[in-house]
Formats: sequence, structure tokens, C-alpha cells
Amino acid sequence: MLPKYAGVEDAIYDSYAMRKFMRIDFCEEQVPDATTLLKFRHIMEEHKLGQVLFNAIRDGLDKSGHIMHGGSIIDATIIDAPSSTKNTEKKRDPEMHQTKKGNEWRFGMKMHVGVDAGTGYVHTLEATSANEHDITVASRLIREDDHVVYGDSGYIGLEKRQEIQDDAQKHAIDYRINRRPGKISKMQASAGKNWDGYIENRKSSVRCKVEHPFRIVKCIFGYRKVAYRGLEKNLNRFYVLFGSANLLMRVWAGRTL
Repeated sequence: MLPKYAGVEDAIYDSYAMRKFMRIDFCEEQVPDATTLLKFRHIMEEHKLGQVLFNAIRDGLDKSGHIMHGGSIIDATIIDAPSSTKNTEKKRDPEMHQTKKGNEWRFGMKMHVGVDAGTGYVHTLEATSANEHDITVASRLIREDDHVVYGDSGYIGLEKRQEIQDDAQKHAIDYRINRRPGKISKMQASAGKNWDGYIENRKSSVRCKVEHPFRIVKCIFGYRKVAYRGLEKNLNRFYVLFGSANLLMRVWAGRTL
């Protein structure tokens, strides 16, 4: 693990922007060595500072009026983990599991997100192994003031789950879950089929906002695979990544806090 942080140490020496951000003056002090940087990361994980940073960014956007309320979009994405056993322990990460998506087997974890339906900013995160079904985590992604929730066909039957039935506020929510595409295509051509297709299209037009933070984290930040072993370590990093994604989307929208 230390070679990675040795690279960070070298990058700080080479980058004026990083030195300025860390407030390091070479006339008075040196860059922390790789061991110190690793210990600092462990402190951040121990105290869940990634979540603290994410909450601070989200609350700042909320107080400045950039987050709307009343509706959420829920979704999940798989983050791959190394499936090889060529390591010191000669085994896979026990907290990661495999699952089949389409015709492809994937090994890793899932990031479950709750996104504001009006603006697309992420407001809630959960992490599970890849074989955990999306619907089991859904209730924890819903805000107390939500009146409508959007989701893909993986969340069909969400309103019937016990944790939703037992919560008066969540039970009263309008769950606008996309039907499976095959259900529409099998219908005979009629005005009803066209109307059902239109309704599904309108649901999808709102639900697509959840793909924006996924794209930023995976494609722009380049985080397609986990960096650490264990869910908690990776979740701490994902809090930082999705908080940064919220800030990037705000910049793209030309807004200021």
C-alpha cells in the first residue's frame, strides 16, 4: 500500500496547487512521508470524515436553495473489485461478492444512491456487496419529506415491503417505478399501449438524472474499481467522490453557493 502513497508524496512536491491546498511552505516544513499520509487516511476512515464532508456539501447546497425537496430517484451501480487471489492472503475480499447482471458475472460491491428528483444532486449513499438486491436498501434512500419516488424495474413491489408498510410517511409516497420493457412490448397495438409507453417515457426522463453522478464518478473521476478492501473503507471514499460530483454538477450549472 505504501508505494501508492509514495506517489502522492512525489505529486505534492511536483504540484504547486497541491502544496498550496495543503498549506505547505518548503521554507519551513517538508511534505509528509508516505507512512504519515497512510495514517491520515486511516484517521479519516475511523472518524468517517468522508461522510462529514459529503453532508457539509449537501447541506450547503440545500441552504443555498440549490436542492429541491419532495421527490427522490433511487438507483444502484456495481463497482468492480479484484477477483484474483494473487495477494498475500491468497483469497478474495470477503465483503465483496459476485452477481449476474444481464449475461455477465460481476464481482465487487454496490453503491446505492438517493438523488434529488428536481436537481440531480445526490443526498444519500449506502454500500452493500454486489449480490444484495437493490430493493432491500431502497427505504434507507428515501428522505422524510419525499412525496414521490422514482426507480427502475428493479424496485417493482417496493411499496409492498414491510419496512415501507410500517412507516406511515413512506407508505403514503407515490412510487413511480418503471415497468419492465417486455411488459409494454407484449401488449397489442392500441391507444392504451401508446399511453403506457408515454407514461414510462416520462418516468425515465426524470429518472435519468441519477445517471449523471454515476458518470462523473466512474468516467470523469475514473473510479470504476474499488481501491481498498472492505465496504467501510470504500464507502468513506465514495462519500468524498459523490460530494465532489455534486460540486462539479453545480459548477456545470453555472451556480454558486
